[in-house]
Amino acid sequence: MTQPQDSQTNDSRTNDSRTENSAADEPAAALARTNAVLAEWAARSAADSASLIARLERMGYAVEGKSEEEIAEVLKHPPTRSPAA
Repeated sequence: MTQPQDSQTNDSRTNDSRTENSAADEPAAALARTNAVLAEWAARSAADSASLIARLERMGYAVEGKSEEEIAEVLKHPPTRSPAA
């Protein structure tokens, strides 16, 4: 009878470590979702703002002359150029 209890305890520890890994992944997934939402919002704003396009360009994002969808995709990734001084 002792053996099944030990097995259950081991299963419990395994499940706990899976839960810990899932919990550790949650902030990263939440950050990725938030970044995607912000990129899309910034793209909508930039589509109507030459000054925002210029600022994003100075930050190293190649967005000038791009559509709203293209800007959103660019902003979902790190800048491709060094920021302007």
